[in-house]
Amino acid sequence: MAGNHTNDTSQPWAEGADEVLAHFGSDPEKGLSHRDVHRQREIHGLNRLEEARTRGPLGILLDQFKSLVILILMAAALAALAFDREVEAIAIGVALLVNGAVGFVMEYQAIRSMAALKRLGMMKAQVRRGGRETTVPVESLVPGDVVLLAAGDQVPADLRLVQAEGLACDESALTGESVPVFKDVPAVESGAGLAERRNMAFKGTAITQGTAVGLVTATGMHTELGRVASMVQAAEGDLTPLERRLEYLGRRLVALTFLVAVLVAAMGLIAGRPLMAMLETAIALAVAAVPEGLPVVATVALARGMHRMAARNAVVKRLVAVESLGAATTILSDKTGTLTENRMTVSLIAVSGEEFTRDPASGEFRLDNQTLSLEENGRLRRSLETAVLCNNIEGGDQAGGDPTEMALIQAGEDAGISRSALLEQCPEVREEPFSSESMKMATVHADGSAYRYTIKGAPDAVIECCTAVAREQVDQSLDDAVRREWMERNDTLAESGLRVLALADKHADNPDEAPYEDLTLVGLIGLFDPPRAGVRDAVAACRHAGIRVLMVTGDQPATAAHIAHKLGITGKDEPPPVHGSALKSPEDLTASERERVLAASVFARVSPEQKLDLVALHQQAGAVVAMTGDGINDAPALKKADVGVAMGQRGTDVAREAADMVLRDDAFTTIVAAIRHGRTIFDNIRRFIVYLLSGNLGEIMAVSAAAAAGAPLPLLPLQILYINFVNDVLPCLALGMGRSEETVMRRPPRKRSEALVTRAGWFAVFGYGFIIAASALAAMAVAMLGLGLPTEAAVTVSFLTFGFARLWHIFNMRSADSGLWNNPITRNPFVWLSIAVGLGLLVAAVYLPVLGDVLGTVNPGLAGWVTVLVFSLLPVVIVQPMKQARLLWEGRWID
Repeated sequence: MAGNHTNDTSQPWAEGADEVLAHFGSDPEKGLSHRDVHRQREIHGLNRLEEARTRGPLGILLDQFKSLVILILMAAALAALAFDREVEAIAIGVALLVNGAVGFVMEYQAIRSMAALKRLGMMKAQVRRGGRETTVPVESLVPGDVVLLAAGDQVPADLRLVQAEGLACDESALTGESVPVFKDVPAVESGAGLAERRNMAFKGTAITQGTAVGLVTATGMHTELGRVASMVQAAEGDLTPLERRLEYLGRRLVALTFLVAVLVAAMGLIAGRPLMAMLETAIALAVAAVPEGLPVVATVALARGMHRMAARNAVVKRLVAVESLGAATTILSDKTGTLTENRMTVSLIAVSGEEFTRDPASGEFRLDNQTLSLEENGRLRRSLETAVLCNNIEGGDQAGGDPTEMALIQAGEDAGISRSALLEQCPEVREEPFSSESMKMATVHADGSAYRYTIKGAPDAVIECCTAVAREQVDQSLDDAVRREWMERNDTLAESGLRVLALADKHADNPDEAPYEDLTLVGLIGLFDPPRAGVRDAVAACRHAGIRVLMVTGDQPATAAHIAHKLGITGKDEPPPVHGSALKSPEDLTASERERVLAASVFARVSPEQKLDLVALHQQAGAVVAMTGDGINDAPALKKADVGVAMGQRGTDVAREAADMVLRDDAFTTIVAAIRHGRTIFDNIRRFIVYLLSGNLGEIMAVSAAAAAGAPLPLLPLQILYINFVNDVLPCLALGMGRSEETVMRRPPRKRSEALVTRAGWFAVFGYGFIIAASALAAMAVAMLGLGLPTEAAVTVSFLTFGFARLWHIFNMRSADSGLWNNPITRNPFVWLSIAVGLGLLVAAVYLPVLGDVLGTVNPGLAGWVTVLVFSLLPVVIVQPMKQARLLWEGRWID
């Protein structure tokens, strides 16, 4: 039975591993029983840090009534009551409740959508429970759980290590120690500081190398990371750039609106209108001009777009990434698994004087089209045994392993060499893990009374360490001339698109010798990783969209150049790949070196640290950079990039945590699809901002003009509120849910500094607003002067003209590059739904007696309705030919 150990008082680092296991009642081979897990969770709760408190439904509802605009409406309702205008007060109260209800529903749905997206990226941990190894959510861990750790994992809780093999942890985020700390199992002094607890792995730190088994000793806020978090008071998160832009836009509109409202009220009073009527009108205009629902609609549009991205296997973790995606100008993409399938197969093995090709169907090796057996060629056997022994696949189990390692194991199996059988003969006693610095790895195996060292890695790195080369009878000394010949063979294989590894070995009397000295070169092994389907088309789409695609890989320059050319990343006149050895930090580059690096499209033998420099260099040159990464050391570059993209399948926990977006299928085509969605989301937000502002500005222009001229006001205060309710909710939501235009990936990226509403956008807002205002005023003039309708009926005509014109105005939101009849607006079912609902609400405003009495509307008659229809269509009739004329002027025409 698990002990009821308290999280925060023990010092497990000062006790032996067996004592700690006994204290928690846990078994390192079996873990806790499911009953013990349940008991521990009841005591200690979930393994998570306390976050800023999420608003509940009541908090969301109350927030709907905290804005300045809502306070103005409340003041207007109180003023109406003070002047015995109960109907107006009730109407404003109803408007407040409806606005609050709509805002609540939209925001609540958006918060739920964001929570659902967060659950998609929930981290997992490998544990032993009930005698079985299984994967569980990190939140479900409890004290006493046995956790398995490997390089690339993020430590899920505070752990007392009970087994450790070459384990090193990056604890910089917790201790400030920049160098990874090597861990072991023995107990340390009880007063040891955090950095001295070598037998502990702490929550939130990263495993940089090795493997381990650890016992959970603390979870959630009782971990060392939780202690730090508890000392920091919860603070509201920073606004995203989009939210800041919306807030800035709103403040400007509030100032402008109050200025206009004061002027309108003053002009009305000068013209002899009643004080209360002008006060109501001024307040209604203030409400009309400020799109208070804009942030909520923007959030809904973002959440909807992010769900579409998630459906395309791109999980966006941060809202700001959506903006950056739409503005991306440069993509730094890894090769293996992103541009290629990461489905390695051994194609050939090159030894001294011979080259064995492998049949991909049968797995047989051939020489001069003759099938070989291992008995016929000792060097082929030696090469395959080296590849199979120098491998990270545990116990021969290939499921979920590294594709390169799996391909080597499979090649051995097909030739009759079983890793498990080979390990029985030559058990592994030591491993020197692969590192990006050495570009190679080694394993040491007991072989009779001696020890067999097997090495594989980058050809240049391995050949440099070799002093001999394997021959059929006697190994030959490896001089500089022979070394050059082998490097030339390597280049030839790499230029054909193969990933090439060098194999080497040696024998020694003890297992502790330097693994990379006095080696014998066994041969080269070439692996083929086919390009992913659709990547070439995706690269072409990026080029049309003004986005540069750069390949950044740890592979050889020749291999990278071959794949890049095959995928269309490079052309005939492209500069050669830049080798990692030629890369310097941005501040150390000369002007010519900087120009050469910026012009290159392929970077080979690049370390994770150099990826960070490449990101910084391109950002300094003005690029908006998206970068892919999967390794632990990629995390800094992923954070530095404008959009960090982590691999969901082969990426480490650390990389996924640092990234803005996680690709569940690791595919480059998904990045391009996400950029398309990012551009579309931003376009939609811009579209409904222009729609909102132009419609509201039209109301201000019309009322201001009528007040200045001393004419009857074309809209009554409550009519303004009603039109905003009809036209500011569903149509904007419909525009926010629109799909991509065909031209969205055929235009250059927007600048990051570009405003939400550009100068051209403001011209459109004022132009559309003027046309809508002029149409409504003309309709009222025709109703009064042409049809002889009374003032009440004429105002009803202008009210309906406003309402209908703003509904039809949604069709003006298509871009000039889209079709007149077939475009994202006309294909959007939500647009047609919003128009149908809007028409119903406007007709109800006339024919429902109670609503008509409140709004002051009357039946305008057949002639009045015809006038409404004709003049409400004028904004569309005027604007659409102007869009087509622009295309005709530019020599284009879209049906």
